[in-house]
Amino acid sequence: MQDLFGLDAPVQRPRGVQAVPPLAADIALAAALSPHIHLGTSTWSYPGWQGQVWAGKHSEQTLSKTGLPAYAAHPLLRAVGIDRGFYRPLAASEFERHAQQVPAGFRFTVKAPSLVTDAMLRNEDGRGHELNPLFLDPTLALQDFIAPAYEGLGSHIGALVFQISPLPGPLLARMGEQFDKLHALLLALPKPPAGVIAVEVRDAAWLTPDLVALLRDTGVRYCVGLHPKLPPLQEQLPLLRALWPGPLVVRWNLNRLHGAYGYEAAEKRYGEFNELMDPDVETRTELARIIRGTAGAGQDAFVTISNKAEGSAPLSVRALSQAIAEA
Repeated sequence: MQDLFGLDAPVQRPRGVQAVPPLAADIALAAALSPHIHLGTSTWSYPGWQGQVWAGKHSEQTLSKTGLPAYAAHPLLRAVGIDRGFYRPLAASEFERHAQQVPAGFRFTVKAPSLVTDAMLRNEDGRGHELNPLFLDPTLALQDFIAPAYEGLGSHIGALVFQISPLPGPLLARMGEQFDKLHALLLALPKPPAGVIAVEVRDAAWLTPDLVALLRDTGVRYCVGLHPKLPPLQEQLPLLRALWPGPLVVRWNLNRLHGAYGYEAAEKRYGEFNELMDPDVETRTELARIIRGTAGAGQDAFVTISNKAEGSAPLSVRALSQAIAEA
């Protein structure tokens, strides 16, 4: 291209993170999925998704700050997780900034701050050094999580998840007290403007009729945690059936082959997170069946998938979408 003086004008390149042009197959697949189905990844800032989600090479920092609109342009990515709020509460303005970057119908799954959901205060290495006096505190939950999320995300709320970290032995020995504290917390929470509040656990000791009873009483959903610290999906289904009907919330965190403490091993094995290295067809097939049933009954399904589930979260979303649509 030449300018007014006949000289070659510099090529104008688009600014910021650009989305990969959508594949025709992905557009058709998205059209085949119910609008009740919101699939996505646990976050959006991985450089290794170049060619799958991003056009061009970008740093993790750049993607974290400006990559969300490109992520949300992918036809199959209708949701995303915000996990960083687990480490530091987010202000309403931060939630609002995210909400302004996504289309209508896009939903966020957000983890509550660890100061509310972890029974232990931890050192930088993750080791607990004393009991947390604010564990499951209703006032803190409202102030640091619920109120900012309601104000900032509004209609883009998918699931606000209280993921309760593994309990120390003394608290596991007194589960009745933990159920009472959780019940009091959930009773104190106002109904969200959209989406649901959900509880995810890391100890099988929670998976009892007592949990079903308190979730029913408070109108809160159970978040299926696909993680080696919990029983497989099939063994969590009785809980879902006991709470039916209602929306589905799933966080597929880690492939079972890595074991309960296998995050680092998974991260090392999967590298750039650009390949489906350990397909878990059994879990994916069962999950697709549950999602189909949920959406078919007119209920929403909010499902986020980690790179550490199969090796590449966007490819897991595509494979899960295909499994849902094929039936």
